[in-house]
Amino acid sequence: MERKKKAAFHTLGCKVNTYETDAMEQMMRDGGYDIVPFEKGADVYIINTCSVTNMADHKSRQMLRRARKMNPDAVVVAVGCYVQADPQKAVEDTGADLVIGNNRKKDLLQILHDFMEGRGHNAVINIGDEREYEELELGTIMDHTRAYIKVQDGCNQFCSYCIIPYTRGRIRSRKPEDVVQEIKRLAKEGIKEVVLTGIHLSSYGKDWGEENGLLHLIEKIHDNDGIERIRLGSLEPRIITDEFTERLGKLDKICPHFHLSLQSGCDTVLKRMNRHYTTGEYLKGCERLRTVFKNPAITTDVIVGFPGETEEEFEQTKEFLKKVCFYEMHIFKYSPRKGTRAAVMPEQIPESVKTERSNCLLQMEKELSEEYRKSFIGKEMKILLESILHTEQGDYMLGHSREYVKAAYPIKKGDTEEQHCNRMVKAKAVGMLKEGIVLLENVE
Repeated sequence: MERKKKAAFHTLGCKVNTYETDAMEQMMRDGGYDIVPFEKGADVYIINTCSVTNMADHKSRQMLRRARKMNPDAVVVAVGCYVQADPQKAVEDTGADLVIGNNRKKDLLQILHDFMEGRGHNAVINIGDEREYEELELGTIMDHTRAYIKVQDGCNQFCSYCIIPYTRGRIRSRKPEDVVQEIKRLAKEGIKEVVLTGIHLSSYGKDWGEENGLLHLIEKIHDNDGIERIRLGSLEPRIITDEFTERLGKLDKICPHFHLSLQSGCDTVLKRMNRHYTTGEYLKGCERLRTVFKNPAITTDVIVGFPGETEEEFEQTKEFLKKVCFYEMHIFKYSPRKGTRAAVMPEQIPESVKTERSNCLLQMEKELSEEYRKSFIGKEMKILLESILHTEQGDYMLGHSREYVKAAYPIKKGDTEEQHCNRMVKAKAVGMLKEGIVLLENVE
C-alpha cells in the first residue's frame, strides 16, 4: 500500500490568511494528504505568505528557504500576497518549486497534482482584473471555541503606504447564503463565537451596490440559534453611522469590541496617508459606539514616523489617542514598502526617531489598556473558556469576555482543559491575576 504524502503549512500575516490556510489544509486532507507540523519530514511545504511590509516579505522568503533546507526533495509551494506582488522574484529569491497567487488558492490541489505529473506551471493571475470572490470554506476547524470567517476580499482604498490593493485586487464579497451555511455547519460542531474578517470588511456588499451590506449580513448571521457571539474584524471608521450603531445595538450576540483602524491622530498626516476620514469623524464614531454600547472595547492601529511627520503632528496624535482612550493600540513604526507612493515621499523619518515615538505610544498603550481592564473589577463578566493555565496560586481556565478582555476563571486542581473548554461562564472580576489578565471569582 502506497503511503500517504505528508503536507505541512505555515501562515504569515492576517486573519484572512489564517482562514485561507485552514481551508487549504482541509482541501489537502480531503485529497488524501496527511497534514503534519511544519518540520522535517514533509513531502510538500505550503507557505501562505504576506507582503504588507518589507519585513513581511523578508519573513516570507525566510520561511520558504527554511522549508527547502528541511527537505531538499520536497515540493515547496509559495502562496499568496508575497507571490502576487512579484511572482518571478519570489521564485528567484527563494527557489520555490511552485507559486500560487491570490484567487487561485481554491485550485491548490489540482495545481499541485498537475505539477507532480510534470504538466504543472506557476499559477498567478492578474489580480486587478478579478471580480469574483474566491470560494473557499471550512467544514471543520481545530479551535472549538472561536471561528474566523472570511466574508470579503480586496481593497479599493489605496492608502499611500499600502501594497494590499495591488496584491489582493479590488473588493469582492462572498454570497451571504454561503456565509450563513458555513456558520450553521460550524455551530453544529459546537462553535460558539464567530469573527467576521476580510481585507476591507466594511466594503462588504459594495461590489453589488449594496451600501449596508455588512449590516445586513450581520443581521442574517444573528438569526442563527447555534451561535452565541458575533465579533467583527477591523472596520473602516466611516461605517460607524447612527443607523449602523443603532441596528447593531439591537443584536444581543454582537460583541462590544470594535477595531477601528486609525493610523494617525493628526489630520495632515491622515491626508498624506490618503485615509478617507478626519480625526473629528473618527471621534464621532467612537462617541456613537459608547452611546449605544456600555463601556465597549475600542482598539486601533497607529503608524508612527510616517514620512514628513513633525514633532507637532506627533504631539497631535498623542493628544488624540488620550482623548479617545483606547482599550488596545497596535503601534507600528512606518516601514517603506516598495511600490507604494509613501516609499518615495520626501522627508523620510530616521529610525531612531521612529523608535522613540513608538516607545512613547507603547507606554501610553500599556497604561490605557490596564485602566480599561481594571474598570471591570467588581463587575460580572461573561467568559468563553478556552485554555488551561497552571500557576503556583492554583489552576485556571483562560478565556475572553465579550469585550475581548482576557480573564482567568478558577477551577479545581486536577480538572482538565477538556472538562471546561468552550463553556460560557458568568463570574465576578475581583482583581488582576497578572499583567493583562483579569482574575475572576465563581458566582454560578
